[in-house]
Amino acid sequence: MPDDLDRKIIHGLYSAPRVSFRRLGEVVGVSEQTVARRYNALRRGGILRVIGQRSPSAHGQAEWVARLRCRPEAVGPVADSLARRPEVGYASIASGGSEIICTIRSAAGTGRDDVLLRQLPRAASVLDMSVDLLLHAFGAPDAVGWAGGERSLTDEQVRLLTAERPVAAGPPLAPADEDLPLFEALAEDGRASHTRLAEVTGWSTPRVARRLEALEASGSLAYGIDILPERLGYELNAVLWLQVDLPGLDRIGEELGRHEECAFVAATSGRHNLMAVVICRDTPDFYRYLSGRLARIEGIRGYEISIRVRRLKQSVSLIHHGRLIHPPLG
Repeated sequence: MPDDLDRKIIHGLYSAPRVSFRRLGEVVGVSEQTVARRYNALRRGGILRVIGQRSPSAHGQAEWVARLRCRPEAVGPVADSLARRPEVGYASIASGGSEIICTIRSAAGTGRDDVLLRQLPRAASVLDMSVDLLLHAFGAPDAVGWAGGERSLTDEQVRLLTAERPVAAGPPLAPADEDLPLFEALAEDGRASHTRLAEVTGWSTPRVARRLEALEASGSLAYGIDILPERLGYELNAVLWLQVDLPGLDRIGEELGRHEECAFVAATSGRHNLMAVVICRDTPDFYRYLSGRLARIEGIRGYEISIRVRRLKQSVSLIHHGRLIHPPLG
């Protein structure tokens, strides 16, 4: 189980995924070598991966959330097949093993049924499905994912780490064909050095640095953290499907986005107009959140809960034997 120093490093990487080990060590009060050793151990152990990827909104892509109910014998094979699709992210089996939940990226304007059926194997095994558009994600503009109880740094320490973090400005750059090796390398390791990226692209290191800076500044390249909360002691993962009064949609979404229990909050199309991914230590912790902080929010008219029973994929990483791994090629 990661200790306090590991948690500080994790929080630091959430705040600034490509911050140097030297700078992170200065902020948390340990040597550069110690930070590097701890990070490499967390990565080798499959607990976390830093990833870089194209920003969907910056490249005309829409994101959808799909809920599928399958025949019992088909749930596992269908879910595993979906998780291996590059367009599919955050795939899991929920609700006692009767439901598959995943997100799908597609070109903006694509019909929702076409989006899913192009990805879906053995469609005859699907008994029911809903596919809704993710309209707006809530939370701080510079948020990179869930840190939950791993928010171990002070506000001042976070400020020091993010002071030099690039802020997206201007129109997104359209990736060129020659950028493909760069994006592939960053999807495998979002902290890959300029030297490593020069090797895979065939560019000079100054050219790599310039291209990264341009892609980051335009918002075309975004970094994030894939993590296994259960390896940090957070065993319960649930999706809340909320019906909220339309005049309060933005207010409620922003408030949920500030809850440390919420890994992701978004407005959606469909019967439930707000979804929230909630991560807690255990069932009593989840109940305290439902009956306390969530219950005090006015304007929630109804809700459903899907409890995750098996995690298959984070944004990019597959989960294999309790470890995050880079998806195999092909």
